Parts: sequence; structure tokens; C-alpha cells
Amino acid sequence: MAEATEDTSPPEGLKANAIGFVDALVIGLNATSPAYSLAAAIGPVVALVGVYAPGVMLASFVPMLLIASAFYYLNRVDQDCGTTFSWVTRAMGPWAGWLGGWAITMTGVLVIGSLADVAVTFALMAFGLDSWAENEFVRQTLTVLVILGMTALCVIGTEVSARVQNALILAQVACLLAFAVVAIYRVYADTGSLDAVDPAFSWLNPFGAGGAELTAGLLLGVFIYWGWESAVNLTEEVENPATAPGKAGVWSTVILLVTYVSVAYAVVAYAGPAYLSENASEEEFIFALLADEAMGTWDWVVLLAVSTSGLASTQTTIIPASRTALSMARRHALPAHFGHIHHRFRTPDVSTWWVAAIAIAWYLVVRQISENALFDSLTALSLLIAFYYALTGLACAVYYRRHLTESLHNFLLIGLGPVVGAGLLAWLLVESVGDMSDPANSYSGVSWFGVGPPLVIGIGITLAGVILMVVWRLVSPVFWSERPEVADPALVPGHKEP
Repeated sequence: MAEATEDTSPPEGLKANAIGFVDALVIGLNATSPAYSLAAAIGPVVALVGVYAPGVMLASFVPMLLIASAFYYLNRVDQDCGTTFSWVTRAMGPWAGWLGGWAITMTGVLVIGSLADVAVTFALMAFGLDSWAENEFVRQTLTVLVILGMTALCVIGTEVSARVQNALILAQVACLLAFAVVAIYRVYADTGSLDAVDPAFSWLNPFGAGGAELTAGLLLGVFIYWGWESAVNLTEEVENPATAPGKAGVWSTVILLVTYVSVAYAVVAYAGPAYLSENASEEEFIFALLADEAMGTWDWVVLLAVSTSGLASTQTTIIPASRTALSMARRHALPAHFGHIHHRFRTPDVSTWWVAAIAIAWYLVVRQISENALFDSLTALSLLIAFYYALTGLACAVYYRRHLTESLHNFLLIGLGPVVGAGLLAWLLVESVGDMSDPANSYSGVSWFGVGPPLVIGIGITLAGVILMVVWRLVSPVFWSERPEVADPALVPGHKEP
């Protein structure tokens, strides 16, 4: 009788216990691209609400924390790397779940090229290669190479990705803190070259400006927090998957709050609201201007912070999109090849490379139209982000609906909180649609079909998703046989059998 040979092939699925809580936390932080997000948002926010920009950052944190609570409790009952897709499908059915998954995937496609472009541009500026940064061919070529390099790291393994992210977040935070400390010191030493303003606790009042300006500021504020849930997309690869990824997501939002408010204080105090308002149109380049003003020959420190921010976020933004595509393929909501796992690295190689390829194509095509068209596509992100965050908040309450009255804890943290967060985001979504309908509010200032380009892009992507969903429903109806579920009582926090 022939001896049986031992099967040495690794088990199917992603590599379990590949990273720890701290690694997941760092990935969640880097996914938001803190330095870049601040650089891009601080000027426009100050232009809207003046010195109350730190207060807007504080108010924007509220819906993020409430939705982070939903991510935490849904992850406890379903450790699926598809997060929103899987949870919404279980709670609200396959149609809503598929659209949630589509929204997550497309946000990555829209933003990856821009993040890599920022990483390249600021790195070139940090090393004094401004002429290269101004050369479209050089910058776009390097941007594509960065995307390919970051994608390769994602495929090679989650451990390698985590080590790279740890180094990048240290560099980014160190540079940001150095800038904030120098800026505040120069305010009190009265050695600044701009119209400095002494910091005040009243700046934390988000209603100081009031009116439509507050709404617009909150829109910008909410979306600079976007990305923290990348930690939860790694749930199948993190130690203690039932709790660690959710905690990493919650703590990411808290750390971001402290970072954003602190740096906002430093920037507003050093530069003054008038200077920031006048240069709001510079978007992310406002930090380049302030770095030269505040730090002189050490301006490369701030430029490097923004560059590492873009570089780190390029990599971490690939994670949610690729993991969501993998999850959808496993549930037969997408073609099976998107669910392929690399035999050696045990990462979703096919979906990861597909995300990168589509992101590169989008970046190059839109960039040929104009730089403003690229910014308009980023503005359209707000629609997709608000949609799937709000959907997740509702799914949490729906999934746990039979257990919300069992305790005050369940009612507040699992029911009311996520629903309020979803309601705030739905309100901001409606407001953003109204703003985007006016072509004057777009970066390009042109009209597409009588409305602003961001709204056309957002609606176009949504319609494309609906069409693909219907087509796949007709081709492969397996996924649509799933029915909504309710939480298993044994997994509900604090549940006691009667």
C-alpha cells in the first residue's frame, strides 16, 4: 500500500494572526492620511469658519466615533474582511449589501492615484526637485510606479505592509509635531512673519461661525477622518479578530481627533485666518507655504510629512477595496477569480492588482482632462463615503434589533449611537448633493449636464454599480438567495438567557 503523502499546502483563506493590535491601529491611522488631509482641508475650513476650525474638527469627530462603535459591535459577530458589505448583507439583505461593497471599492479607486501623486510631488519638493514636480510626465510616471510598488507590498504580505506603515506613521507624526511645536513657539515668542493670533479655548466652539458655513465646514471635517476602518478590513489577519480590529478603529478616530485639533490650533494661531482664507485655493500646498514661513530651511520636514502621509495612505487605501472585493467574490457577489488567494503570501493578489490597475487607469485618464477634474473626482468621494458609513450605522441597529432593550449599554452604543451617526451622515450627504449641484462649487467651475462635475461623477459611479449589480444578479443569482439575519444571542454583549 502506498504511503499517504502529507499535504503541506497552506489552508485556504487569508493569513491569520499576521499582525497585532498596534499594527492594525497604525494602518487605520495611516489610511486617513493625516498630514495630507490636514493640508488639504485646513485652508478651506478656515475660509468658511475662521478661527473656529478646531471646533469643526471636534464636531466632525462625533459621527465618526458613533460609526466606529457600529464597526466595533458588528465585527464582534462577523469577522469578515468585507466589513460593511458582509454586515449589511446579513442585516439588510443582498441588494443593500452589494451597494455598500461597491461604494467601498470605488472610493479606493477614486483616491489612490491622487494620494500617490501627492506623495511624489511633496517628496520631490522636499529634496529640492521642484522642476520635476512641475513636469507632468515625470510626476505621473513616478505616481504610477509608487502605486505599483505599494500594491506589490500589499500582495507580498500583511506583515511587511505593517512594518512599512509603522515606519511611515512615526515619520509623519514626528514631522507634524515638530511643525506644531515650532509654530506655537513662534506665536508666543512673536517671531513669526505672518499675522499670528493667540490661541483661545473659544476656538473649540463649532457653532461660532454658524449658518451654511458650518455645514460646509463639517462636510470637509467629516471626510478628513475617512479611512480609519482599514484596520477592521484586516480582521481576518489580526490577532484577537473579534475585538482588536474594532478597538483599533475606535482608537484611530480618537488619536486623529487629538492630532487634527492640535495641528489646527497651531496653523490658525501662526498664520492667522486671513492668510489661510486667502490661500485656501492652494489646497494641499498650503503646508508647503507655511513650512517655508515657519521653519525656513527646515521646511523639508513638513513637506516630508505630507509625502509620507500620501505614501502610507496609498498603500492602506488599497486594503479595504481589495478585501471587500475578496469578500464579495467568496459570497458569489462578484466573479470567483476576485477571491483568489496567493498560495505563498496568502493575500488577495488578484483583487489587489485589479484595484491598482483600475486606480491607475482612472488617475491617468482624469489627469489628462485636467488637474481640476481629478480634484472633482475626489469631491465625489463624499457621496460614497457618507453612504456606506450611514449604511453601516443602520445595519448595526437592525442586526441587533431584538437585543437593544436588554440594557442601557446596548441601547446607547449599539442602537441609538450608530443610528444618530447614520442620521448625521445622511444629513451631510443631502447637503453635499445640494452643494455639488451648483457648478460654481466645483474645482473646475464648469457645468456637466447643468450641475457640478463631482455630482455627475458620484451619480455616474452609483448608476454603474446598480447596472453591474443587476447584470450579475441575472448571470449568477446565488448571492441573492441570502436573507437578512438577526444577532445570535450568545454573541450579544451582556446578554443573559431568561
